[in-house]
Amino acid sequence: MLTSIWKWLLDPAHWSGPNGIPTRTVEHLGYSLVSLLLAIIIAVPLGIVVGHSGRAKWTVTLANSVRAVPSLGLLFALSMYFGPRIGSNLAFVIPSVIVLILLSAPPILSGTYAGLTEVDPAARDAARGMGMTGTEILRKVELPCALPLLLSGVRSASLQVIATATIAASISLGGLGRFLIDGLARNDYAQMAGGAILVSLLALLVDGLLALLQRAVVSPGLTGKFRDNRPVVTTTAGRDNAGASQNPQDRADDQREALV
Repeated sequence: MLTSIWKWLLDPAHWSGPNGIPTRTVEHLGYSLVSLLLAIIIAVPLGIVVGHSGRAKWTVTLANSVRAVPSLGLLFALSMYFGPRIGSNLAFVIPSVIVLILLSAPPILSGTYAGLTEVDPAARDAARGMGMTGTEILRKVELPCALPLLLSGVRSASLQVIATATIAASISLGGLGRFLIDGLARNDYAQMAGGAILVSLLALLVDGLLALLQRAVVSPGLTGKFRDNRPVVTTTAGRDNAGASQNPQDRADDQREALV
């Protein structure tokens, strides 16, 4: 079995033409990226509003409950609805994108909301003490501190979208799921296994790229690098070994200095 899978993956005939692996990979990425970008456009602003204001928290719970809806069943239902109303290939693309958005938006929304709610209150107080407005606190304090969890939500959503985008092939679209559907129809298990391997590799590659992006945009102080690289000092003035004050007033002063 492993030999047949390896032969299928290395067969030059599978790496060219409209049904080749490169073409199917581009199609798969297209569905996934469009869905992920639309989910980010919807979920991130909503998460920011809910996390910053503390209102409408029920939207996070509602979004997470939507994930319980069977993706394949919803895809078929939407296809039957849009099919008679749209005469082009969009009748199948739109349902696929909607399903993938509903799947990817909840982790992004939850990550954004959690990131904002986990911001240290002392940082907000220090920003207010410096005369920052609510918008400035959000832009200069809360969002930078929320980036690690926000991007973690995006990474989680990207993995789910790439893995689930294979269902688009079940309604006659392309993508790497085509190898799974066609392989099942022909009892070609090497093709099915090869398609599954390609989907897994694509998901890992995208997750790795997003991990590099997260490392580049997140402040080192939020990832522990800044703390680990600071010199260790020993004092007796109410400070710990890392030089951080245990006194509440001193901590507020430290936060003001960090913001400046």
